[in-house]
Amino acid sequence: MTIDNAAIQILTKDEVNALPLRRYEGPVELVHTARQLDAALSELESEGLLGFDTEKRPCFKKGHVEPTALLQLATAEKVYIFQLLSLDLTAELAAVLADPQITKTGIAVRDDVRDLKARREFEDAGFIDLADVARRHEMETLGLRNLVAAFLGFRLSKKERCSNWARQTLTPQQIAYAATDAWASRELYLAMERAGLDPAVNTL
Repeated sequence: MTIDNAAIQILTKDEVNALPLRRYEGPVELVHTARQLDAALSELESEGLLGFDTEKRPCFKKGHVEPTALLQLATAEKVYIFQLLSLDLTAELAAVLADPQITKTGIAVRDDVRDLKARREFEDAGFIDLADVARRHEMETLGLRNLVAAFLGFRLSKKERCSNWARQTLTPQQIAYAATDAWASRELYLAMERAGLDPAVNTL
């Protein structure tokens, strides 16, 4: 299907910056114990579409790679933030990432999946990179912030991007940031679907 990109408003940097800021305001579940994980998995296993994102502590030392600290999965009702430095990537959680019946959607997901596999090997399935969807339709903007602006009409804050995600107690600002990116990825998928871009045909 050919999409008329003229119908999708690609914004300049100044136009993006003029948009209203928006963040996720729904319920967030922090998961860092086995009991919390069991409760989260019981809900996630029945979901068909999850917004996906990860965070790790920034590193400025050449050649050193920090482990993934957070895994965020957004449902239609809430966002789960898994604190992997306390919980680790369990076999049960990895099974969600390997389930082809659960679509996991985000931006630059290949790198995130690769880093998660460094914690536990699994066969990824059901992942869709929305940047690839945009690229396939010859859109000039590929990042989450710009795609959200184009399709959803609001601006995401990147203020907390380089904060310390490895800390045991996350700040309210960190929690809001982490939840928002996963939620926005799910909303962007749905917006692309409504626009006729058929994101479901794209896989890793």
